[in-house]
Amino acid sequence: MNETNNNFALIMAGGVGSRFWPSSRASLPKQFLDLTGVGRTLLQQTYDRLEGIVPSDQVYILTNERYKSLVKDQLPEVNVSQIICEPAMRNTAPCLLFAALKIQHNNPNASTVILPSDHFVADLPSFKEDVLAAFSHVSRHDELLTFGIPPTSPHTGYGYLQVKEKDKSPSPITAFTEKPTLTKAATFLEAGNYFWNAGIFVWSIRVLLNAFKDHQPEMLALMEAGIRTFDTEEEQSFLAEEYPKAESISIDYAIMEKASNISMIKAGFSWNDLGTWTSLYDQLSTVEDENIAVNADLLADESNRNMVYSSDKKLIVVKGLEDFVIVEEKDVLLIYPKGDDQSVKELRDKAKGIAGESIA
Repeated sequence: MNETNNNFALIMAGGVGSRFWPSSRASLPKQFLDLTGVGRTLLQQTYDRLEGIVPSDQVYILTNERYKSLVKDQLPEVNVSQIICEPAMRNTAPCLLFAALKIQHNNPNASTVILPSDHFVADLPSFKEDVLAAFSHVSRHDELLTFGIPPTSPHTGYGYLQVKEKDKSPSPITAFTEKPTLTKAATFLEAGNYFWNAGIFVWSIRVLLNAFKDHQPEMLALMEAGIRTFDTEEEQSFLAEEYPKAESISIDYAIMEKASNISMIKAGFSWNDLGTWTSLYDQLSTVEDENIAVNADLLADESNRNMVYSSDKKLIVVKGLEDFVIVEEKDVLLIYPKGDDQSVKELRDKAKGIAGESIA
């Protein structure tokens, strides 16, 4: 038997990505965009990196009903039965639970890797090695694994994982901390046993469902009632009626912060959650004073360290600008100081008041 036959993948592709406005919008979120300029969208890149880890017919896409056609267009090789659409946005725990029950229905011995669809991962050989090692581990141990990224700065936009033994992998997790203050993040960095939470998980379906039984029994009972409908015409009707009743809660709060059998694998690959235009610049930049241009021909005169993105490849000319983000869409031009990413949502809301909901 092929050693990957019990390996499954769940790609989470239902978010909106509002901090990448005006390119990322409710009608076309960032996971469906080629933000890195490689000719493949973030969703497509996430799917691609599973080659040799998970059989293609065991990769499921978890998304919102409104994005089903986008997934089908961008991943035509994926069967429609592999696209699980939530009828209402309820965060990550309900959709992961429903998908886990569907997988168990077809393969009781399955294990799965959970991947956000909008992250950047480099060094694919190391990624493959790490994920296969995680699959091997959870097939032999009743543990829920998450990946930790060795921090390179006191970043305040990431969650942190504290581990018992920093040099052991996997190592039991002793604490989760969400987006700490700069002072606390600096303390974490100095301590050496804190890691960025990548939001990438690996677990056996059996162990995950046991965790839901212990910590989210009401949600488990709600979703188990739909098992009889799996892979039938009734499945979507069940989802439409019952899924909105589920609590809106993340897998981190629902399970990971409550379970005692959580361990972390120290990632050997390069990772970036690509949460903002500035983080995209940081990922693509290789020279200190370099301007980064994606999908644009840039003429930069006396201008340094700018992030430039265009929806329609064109010549963009800038003079005397340093550390700015410039995003050009057909109906919006956004220019703001690089690093001031928290203002993007506020600017979007103000722009909606002028141009209407269509630009959001």
